[in-house]
Amino acid sequence: MAKFGEGDKRWIVEDRADGANVHNWHWAEKDCMPWAKKRFADLLEGIPILEGSGGLWISMNKVESVTGEAYVNIRKGKIIPGYELTVSLSWEGKAIDGEGNTLAEVTGKVEMPYIADENADEDPELKVSVLDEGPVGRRLKEAFLATGKAIILERVSKFVKEMKQGGPAKDELEGKVAPKASGSGVKTGLKDTKVASSVVAPGKESSQKSKGKEGFKTITLTERFHCRPHDIYSTLLDENRWKGFTQSKANVSKEVGGHFSIFDGSVVGINMKLEEDKLIMQKWRFQNWHDGQYSTVCLTFEEPEIGVTIVKLTQTDVPEEDRFGNATVVENTQRGWKEHIFHRIRAVFGFGI
Repeated sequence: MAKFGEGDKRWIVEDRADGANVHNWHWAEKDCMPWAKKRFADLLEGIPILEGSGGLWISMNKVESVTGEAYVNIRKGKIIPGYELTVSLSWEGKAIDGEGNTLAEVTGKVEMPYIADENADEDPELKVSVLDEGPVGRRLKEAFLATGKAIILERVSKFVKEMKQGGPAKDELEGKVAPKASGSGVKTGLKDTKVASSVVAPGKESSQKSKGKEGFKTITLTERFHCRPHDIYSTLLDENRWKGFTQSKANVSKEVGGHFSIFDGSVVGINMKLEEDKLIMQKWRFQNWHDGQYSTVCLTFEEPEIGVTIVKLTQTDVPEEDRFGNATVVENTQRGWKEHIFHRIRAVFGFGI
């Protein structure tokens, strides 16, 4: 996720101290961190967990910290929340015997290290600790886990729901939000993908409309490298080289039917056809596209003279919008191929010298 107020390069995850994945684009944003801190305090501070059951009394104390980032934006009538938060809470408990004597009083912590929009449909991880690890302390901790975990997660889910609705910007956005379109987008698969045959002259590139499907476009690029076809072909099927020139995680199969995942999983797909040093054809998608939506990438390699390789890219069925309503998918996909793949390959492996 991009930090609040910064643009994003979805094609590559920049080096960050917190190691967070980058998952959003450059939209105008409303900072929600002050609201998020107050909202967690309202939802979680002072709530009872146990009130005398089995002689145990447990309650939440206070929200110690809420760190990370949270924002909402609106684009084309749609509310898009973005947040990556770490929340730290304190709790307290005591055990009382049958005669009303206090056996022990303990304090502990609850850590939720990752509450994020990308796992909004899942319960966040919840770590409970107690400062007194004696028999009573352990008993109170186990009681907290048995009862308090569900209470906290239910209140966190309320925060997630409110963020989805716009958070602190809900009132000002309500009048602008357009009705949500039905369906999850056009489904495409291996059987209905087609590769366009047209390419552009070397040294030029264009983004052309796909005549086959409304709402989709075709990208064509031609790139020149100072290397043999095998050099660039093998680079594009080598996960260690992908890791090297993108500085991000990659898993790449060299087999037909094999899967690949690049740019820390932002892009995934399947190898459809491979002809050594001549052709790579893949089903290819960004993870932020609608479910089941794939483009088809076709890369051909030609050697008009020894030591010079021409790579021609045709990518069909590129959606004009992603699932969040971002309307610059084609533009950013084309720029990503040029800046974060082809140009970086030249720079790292010397194919442009």
